[in-house]
Amino acid sequence: MAILDQGLISGSNFIVSILLARWLMPDQYGAYAVAFGIYVMLSLVYQSLVLEPMGVYGGSVFRSNLRGYLKSLVWIHVALSVAICSALVISWGVARWLGAGGAVTGALAGVAFASPCLLLFALARRSFYVELSPAPAATGALIYSTLVLAGLYVVYQHALLSPFSAFLLIGIGALVTGIVLLFGLRSGLSGSGPVPAFRDAWHRHWRYGRWALASCIAGWLPSYIYYPLLSSFKGMAESGQLKALMNLTMPFEQTKGALLMLFLPYAARVMEQHGKRGARILGVRLTLLSIAGATIYWAIIIPLHKPVFHILYSGRYMEVAYLLPLLALGQIFWSATFGPSVALRAMESPDSVFAALAFATCISLLVGVPATWAFGLKGAIWGSNAADILSLAALLFMLRRKLATHGPTDVTTGWLGVPNDAPMTITLETSEKI
Repeated sequence: MAILDQGLISGSNFIVSILLARWLMPDQYGAYAVAFGIYVMLSLVYQSLVLEPMGVYGGSVFRSNLRGYLKSLVWIHVALSVAICSALVISWGVARWLGAGGAVTGALAGVAFASPCLLLFALARRSFYVELSPAPAATGALIYSTLVLAGLYVVYQHALLSPFSAFLLIGIGALVTGIVLLFGLRSGLSGSGPVPAFRDAWHRHWRYGRWALASCIAGWLPSYIYYPLLSSFKGMAESGQLKALMNLTMPFEQTKGALLMLFLPYAARVMEQHGKRGARILGVRLTLLSIAGATIYWAIIIPLHKPVFHILYSGRYMEVAYLLPLLALGQIFWSATFGPSVALRAMESPDSVFAALAFATCISLLVGVPATWAFGLKGAIWGSNAADILSLAALLFMLRRKLATHGPTDVTTGWLGVPNDAPMTITLETSEKI
């Protein structure tokens, strides 16, 4: 159900990107790509400060009153939404004052409206995962996908499609669905324990999330900084070409995102109960699974890249289809970072993730910026690939160092870190609680 939920969200976003690539002019699609990159950065901030800590504390500290905890998170959401909207409105005003084109200003105005709505929708969906109940979230994803795709078709048929109208439709679909899910959560979450104070919730989220936020920004830069760089060095059309290539990474990346929402609280539980041995085994096996999945995915896509581009883009962007194997190389390395990053987060060490990603990002920009200036799209892909390869090496190094300093455990674990003596472990845990 988690994969279905994420598949509906990523599938609808993927279809929207494909349809916009077919229906918009290249400069308009490039403006949409730049604005979408801004939203991705904002969503990473939100995930770091709200969603990721919720997966940790919602299953432990605040589990006895998840309903009251969610109320505190809604107030945190309101505060962050005000800050996000203010920043985006200022950016829109500056862009208009500088004489940016209508596509760019429209995209900025649209993402200013859509971002808080999409983030509220993400909060509502993620709340169901705290109870390991992704089925209602999948239902909400189905409603959202239907609303957005149907609205996009209607707008296109009436010749009203633009970057602004696309973001407007996405925001309306997310707002309606998010409100429906929040009403469903009122009766579905526990509420018997003491109500968490807003200040306590924010303090815990900030303590954990500040490093997670820094690591997300470090991870965002090599993936999305090349859109504005390409538009500055080579023109907005090359940003659209990069987006057309990156669209093909979305299905596998979104599947990883779905599994992360389940594996993060599970890995935290493994770390708490079984120590470094469980974390090491889980990290290694998640890494191997990620590499195998990415290799299989690209082994299917690459031989079919010409018909795939023809079907998806109606003959557009065929001139850059040959770069797909180069892009896939970096994506396989990036997929392999899933294992060590989950293990480090479960060990409550987001600072280690930040250190690894920051190192990789700095080296990537030193290589990628001049390469983009000199070689355009191909240079941007090589710069991103450098970050992917270095991220894996740095994360493995940080995980090895963290495991060497963490306390030992005598628990023998099975596949994915599950203890071989699970019944005895459950009995001991229950006795300790009593």
